[in-house]
Amino acid sequence: MTSRRKLLTVSAATAAGAGGLTAVGVTSLPNGSSNRQKKAPAHLRGVVPLPYAQFISFDITGESERVDALRAAHQAIMAIDGGSVAAWLALGEGVFASSTNKPRHLKRMPSFAGDVLDPVRSHGDLILHITGSSARVVQQAVEQTLRALPQQQVRWRADGTRPENRIENGRGLSRNPFHFTEGHGNPGTAAEITERATVRDYQGEPSWAIGGSYEVIRIIRLATDFWGRDTIEEQERIIGRRKEGRWLDGTPSTERAIFAADPHGKTTPLDAHVRRAAPDRRNPPPTVRRSYNYHRGPDEQGLIFSCFQSDLKKGFEAVQRRLQGEALAKYTLTVGGGYFFVPPPGDAWLRATAD
Repeated sequence: MTSRRKLLTVSAATAAGAGGLTAVGVTSLPNGSSNRQKKAPAHLRGVVPLPYAQFISFDITGESERVDALRAAHQAIMAIDGGSVAAWLALGEGVFASSTNKPRHLKRMPSFAGDVLDPVRSHGDLILHITGSSARVVQQAVEQTLRALPQQQVRWRADGTRPENRIENGRGLSRNPFHFTEGHGNPGTAAEITERATVRDYQGEPSWAIGGSYEVIRIIRLATDFWGRDTIEEQERIIGRRKEGRWLDGTPSTERAIFAADPHGKTTPLDAHVRRAAPDRRNPPPTVRRSYNYHRGPDEQGLIFSCFQSDLKKGFEAVQRRLQGEALAKYTLTVGGGYFFVPPPGDAWLRATAD
């Protein structure tokens, strides 16, 4: 039986690779639009994200090199973004160590109840996201980017995929390592995505941050062997949905379940994941989820949870507090990740990091 002790065994991040990038053309996303139509920032482009990704976290060494390093990273990302690739960067709180222009809620990600954060798979001053239409395209883009940043120290890396990546009823869905469909809670339109994920001018943030997004990354190990010992019926009660997304009371996945009609949890247990995450389905969490599965060998696989929001406290942190005590907790272990801020399009944010 897979034990929690086994889950606590964490390993170091892999080293950076080398190689070249071949030209990539314009490809159609699952929603039929071109990836070169940059009407939205790369991290929020399209209802469904591209199916392959690498996350690369860096430590920036030396205060005097900070601005130059950020500028070089920005230029490297802009050089590969487009066509078969959507790429962006996000800033850790260490970038603003001596700045008065830090986003209000940006901080080092705390360790929540049940977390065992591995330092070599957590945090960082800067993180690059490179997503693409194939693993080969992503790897080539990564290699080109790393060659452009020879002085920067990689802190950790993670590779991810989105199996069965698709749009259904206007929402981007995929299959997680527990074989349940994810993404039903995401917004289904570009306007809703922007509303949930983009910082507005009335939030009291620095002016340069307006139009940016707070990002949370959580590297979550999943006890798939342990999970597989439960019946499908038990698994569905732990999640609070059928495997394909339908609610336990029979409500279609496209409609809102009314948990108030089941106050004692006879149909949907009170500690079910979806019920804890959003007890009032009329008011879903103000986040946009862009998660990927990862696989690091026979003894470790899981989820690279990633979500974007305009307000970290009202978004991820509010959900995380509600999830404490959920039935799913004994099957999961968060071992890494961090809090970051995705700057708005353009390069005006570079001046803010220098102030």
